[in-house]
Amino acid sequence: MPYTLFPKKYGRVPSLKSIISPLVGASHDAPELISGSNRSLKITFEDQLNILVYFHLKNFQSGRHLLQDLQQNEFAKEFIAPSGGIGKSTFFDSLRERGLEQFLHVFQKLYKQASKQMPKEFSELGDLVAIDGSLIDSVLSMTWANYCKGNNKAKVHVGFNINHSIPQKIFLTEGTGAERPFVQQILEPGQTGVMDRGYQSFELFDQWQEQGIHFVCRIKSNTKKTCIKELPFETGSNIFYDAIVRLGHEGVNQTEKELRLVGYRIGDKKYWIATDRFDLSAEQIALIYKLRWNVESFFAWWKRHMRVYHLISRSQHGLMIQILSGLITYLLLAIYCNNEFGEKVNIKRVREIQIKIENEIRQLLLDPPELDSNEDLLTTVILQANS
Repeated sequence: MPYTLFPKKYGRVPSLKSIISPLVGASHDAPELISGSNRSLKITFEDQLNILVYFHLKNFQSGRHLLQDLQQNEFAKEFIAPSGGIGKSTFFDSLRERGLEQFLHVFQKLYKQASKQMPKEFSELGDLVAIDGSLIDSVLSMTWANYCKGNNKAKVHVGFNINHSIPQKIFLTEGTGAERPFVQQILEPGQTGVMDRGYQSFELFDQWQEQGIHFVCRIKSNTKKTCIKELPFETGSNIFYDAIVRLGHEGVNQTEKELRLVGYRIGDKKYWIATDRFDLSAEQIALIYKLRWNVESFFAWWKRHMRVYHLISRSQHGLMIQILSGLITYLLLAIYCNNEFGEKVNIKRVREIQIKIENEIRQLLLDPPELDSNEDLLTTVILQANS
């Protein structure tokens, strides 16, 4: 079903139009959001999407702050809020009950769109996906977000495409949710998962090799290592070990399949990296693991600037929608920064964008232009261009 994400005169705010225009191609075939009763929806999926992208772009402090803006800000009332206005219960009920399937669809389509447009780094290393989990503080009333006594947290499990510097997949669990099972759900055929010590599992190392899942995973330094064959490596580098090994204690929990183990040193600290990648040099394996830090940087930036810490819903359904809308906004900014500046997303550019949008909105409200009859065709033209 085609969605109309561009109201009349939206083109009068050029920066905002440029940022959100990829949403048309990503959402035009999304599943239809249907009312559960005989009454029509007071807030459609298009409304939800517009409102939540607006929330992340404008950096509101809370859901109530956003709602007040939608009710009192002239621009938001005309272009962002539903045509009949929006009430508190309507807004929060829509987050708690509807739209998750549609948001997932848009995120997945937008990721594919972004990955085709974004430059690909480190192509000589293969398709790399950093996999990690991150905790989000939750309030005590969010009983589903179990973590520990007197402290609730939710956990997001993210696959971050290192080559394109964009998030690829996302899952949400309670704070105590296990991380390892999500590796197989996150990785696509041919990709290499890059993981920290929390993902170390001798059983999974064997399973991944049987299933053709590539991995570069740091292991604990005290792990038992049985050398099968030493491999040559360049002397004078930070590499001190490269060999085919089995991990674990024989007869107890040892890996059945041989794998490669690379050791490298940074200062006084040693890193041990298990992998099934025999096609790369030891230096390249070390570099791949260092690139895992990109997902940590993403988590820090995303939480700080995409308002993940400011919960606007306490249900698991609503929090997932908030997270997805934040990731969608991040992808939109990534595409825009690449197209306009040839750069990755950075806070300097985001602030520039926010100021520019504010100035354009202010000018629009001070001097509203006459509508051109051709502007009614804006949505159709953009939809056709993105089909």
